[in-house]
Amino acid sequence: MHPERDERDGSRCPDEGGSADGERTFGALPVARGRAFARSWWGQAWLKALEDTALDGEQLRLGRRHARGGAVGAVSVRPGRITAVVQDRDHTRQRSDVLLQQLSAADWDRFLDMVADRAGHIAALLDRDMPPVLVEDAAAAGIELLPGIGGLEPECGCGAWDHCAHSAALCYQLARLLDQDPFVLLLLRGRGERELLDELQARSAARAVGPADADVAAERSGAGVPAAEAYAARDILPPLPAAPPPVDAPGSPPVLGGGTPPAPGVDVAALEFLIADTAARAQRLLADALSAWHPDSPPPPVLTPAQDAVRLAAAGPGEVISARLAAGSGREARGLAAAVRAWELGGTAGLAALEEDWTPGPEALARATGKLTAAWEDEEARPRLRATRNRWTVIGGAAQLRYGRDGRWWPYRREGGRWVPAGPATDDPAGALAGLSAEG
Repeated sequence: MHPERDERDGSRCPDEGGSADGERTFGALPVARGRAFARSWWGQAWLKALEDTALDGEQLRLGRRHARGGAVGAVSVRPGRITAVVQDRDHTRQRSDVLLQQLSAADWDRFLDMVADRAGHIAALLDRDMPPVLVEDAAAAGIELLPGIGGLEPECGCGAWDHCAHSAALCYQLARLLDQDPFVLLLLRGRGERELLDELQARSAARAVGPADADVAAERSGAGVPAAEAYAARDILPPLPAAPPPVDAPGSPPVLGGGTPPAPGVDVAALEFLIADTAARAQRLLADALSAWHPDSPPPPVLTPAQDAVRLAAAGPGEVISARLAAGSGREARGLAAAVRAWELGGTAGLAALEEDWTPGPEALARATGKLTAAWEDEEARPRLRATRNRWTVIGGAAQLRYGRDGRWWPYRREGGRWVPAGPATDDPAGALAGLSAEG
């Protein structure tokens, strides 16, 4: 193959080829100081599998440093295995391998059938893209393309039994390759690019059968109408209904305040507010349904009554209606204000960080501690933190970090005797605390 250019950072990713479609070798990548290792969502998912599996955060930190400094040599990718030589700071070299389980032949059959049935999936792969819906459709068919916790198994010449700095550096380097070409991941799972495209072409051609083949299939199944017959009847069939025009804005809600007095217990202003909210949501759903990307859009999450009360309060309905929403959701006014702030910063995940007080299990606690340790390379600059379940509070300060179940960190600040959300979630605990310090 020809060298490929990463348009995002201007660096070249030389693919030196291999002995067959089943192996590719990529030349050593340039120094990566000051850039993220993965910008695509699938590259980030690869690194999350590494960081969720490794038990020693210090090894991950050293691995990042090796990868950033250009210590990883040429990377060989073949089904089930990636390999590279990594140079330590003392100039010794270690061969490091990372293994990923290959898909079975039955898994590949289901995956190829699924991709061949949707032209958008083929187009995305040809464009070196891996949209979330492709991975979701594969998962629905029982095929896990991306690695999960424990999916990346290290083998290193240094003798480490867990992920060491060398295997971590290799994984960070591979994330850069995955950013540019998701076919690298598919090769790891067992199929090379040329083989995949040839099989997809064959399956797509098999689906494009001629009229005679369709007639035979219909006769054998006892169902269906030959294509020629259906086409001949086109003039007597009713036309398909036209798509409804898009709605640019929700309609104006009716005014219920005049005329007949409302029934006892009916709050007219609250009812008008709910009608307006329903119209706005209906307009958004219709716009999504008529959009070109609607098939790839996941459905919105179903909210609990308490969550929906916060969503409604975030629209600013006024003091009276906000008070009713607070009472109905079991909150007082200040509690609802904090919940609205959490909702605005992170939706349901932001609310969970505000309201859930949970104890991470041993593995989650080890990952959290490792991230905190790796976040400050200079130990003297590291703040003194007191851990209480999933919350780390700066000793003698008014700042706190809350560890979410998804491994992200939420910054909190103490105001008026209570902890309130101070910013969106981030993967970097040091950055979250730095943002708190900058704002303070």
